[in-house]
Amino acid sequence: MKSLFFFAMLIGLIMMSFVPQSPPDTVRLFDGKTFKGWEGDTLHTWRIANGMLIGGSTEKVVPHNDFLCTTRTYANFIMKLKVKLTGTEGFINSGIQFRSKRLVNPPYEMEGYQADWGEGFWGGLYDESRRNKTLIRPDSIQVLSWIKKNDWNDYEIRAEKRHIRLYVNGKQTVDYTEPDTSIPQVGLIGFQIHGGGAAQVAFKDVTLQELP
Repeated sequence: MKSLFFFAMLIGLIMMSFVPQSPPDTVRLFDGKTFKGWEGDTLHTWRIANGMLIGGSTEKVVPHNDFLCTTRTYANFIMKLKVKLTGTEGFINSGIQFRSKRLVNPPYEMEGYQADWGEGFWGGLYDESRRNKTLIRPDSIQVLSWIKKNDWNDYEIRAEKRHIRLYVNGKQTVDYTEPDTSIPQVGLIGFQIHGGGAAQVAFKDVTLQELP
């Protein structure tokens, strides 16, 4: 009887291993009302209005790069959001940091991957304050047919192990595998408003699904 009991248990465990696992929950990273889960210069640079996170201003030049970032780190995930960038003069640029960290000098900078956004950089993958270069970018002419300047655009970031993919309005702009094993694959998520331009960026409908 004991052998039959253990055999039945073994069969049960095997059957359980074939039960499909539910996908991880998708959560809202921004609640649309507060800075809960975020930190940064919320006195002078970042504000909340009508369910949007807004950085910078088109009325005056942003003096330097500034980032609003999460209070916890993320490794593997699918992140979706809407972004709108507007500007009147100077360098008009923004981006979404991920697998990044805050710097001490200067304290307003971040280091890590950036899903870039702005003229000449639409939908590219930049390495902010580390290698200081675009790692990969889409075709500069083709991407212009996918984006909506001065309007809302859907941006999606898929970070799975060392594999990174970016999508703009449903079109894949980046497919990159990190060859350097010394580059961290976990870190903060952050929204950037670039310095040097009279620019404003807004983000809304920010969701994230963590992956194993």
